[in-house]
Amino acid sequence: MLKFKFSILFALLLPLSIFVISCGSDVAKNKTLPIIGERLGIAPSGDTIYPTIPNFSFINQNGDTVTNADFEGKIYVADFFFTHCPTICPKVTAQMLRVHDRFKDSAMVLLLSHSIDPKNDTIGRLHEYAGKLGVVAPKWHFITGNKDSIYTIADDYFSIAKENPNSPGGFDHSGRLILVDKKRRVRSFCDGTDAKDVDRFMGDIQTLLLEK
Repeated sequence: MLKFKFSILFALLLPLSIFVISCGSDVAKNKTLPIIGERLGIAPSGDTIYPTIPNFSFINQNGDTVTNADFEGKIYVADFFFTHCPTICPKVTAQMLRVHDRFKDSAMVLLLSHSIDPKNDTIGRLHEYAGKLGVVAPKWHFITGNKDSIYTIADDYFSIAKENPNSPGGFDHSGRLILVDKKRRVRSFCDGTDAKDVDRFMGDIQTLLLEK
């Protein structure tokens, strides 16, 4: 009799459990990331206009020109650093390397590190730096270029990059990792010195990969 009652209870609860699992999967599948930045207006199509990363042209560790076209149809993670940074850069780069390793087999995810010290971070120095990390372009670009262009574009990434002789190493910069979508819009960022926050950020990358 007890076995019979258990069978009836199981039959009643099974559809409910399937429903809960299904709902949970749909919630994860339908999760979307916000678009960072104030709305700029409405396009003729009716779509909301958001801030985007402007056109850029820099030089990577191989001496190749890197532009927005290299990221067309991709999503990418950006940061700002300099190779002789005595404070947070080693921690941030270590977390960027975690992101690289997590998504190294995904052709849809690229990485872009902007040197904020173009005077000292020559092409050769960036090439050596990337080599020590065991990474290569075009998966991960380490770029240099016009100082003012780099500092200006940091604002578009909602980051910080500027000279400051009173700061360690001579620069103020953010330790953020920034996630940019296929339409050049910033969708997420994290504290690149905090491994747990980077874990959450990598989940955001996965969510963005599922976005149509």
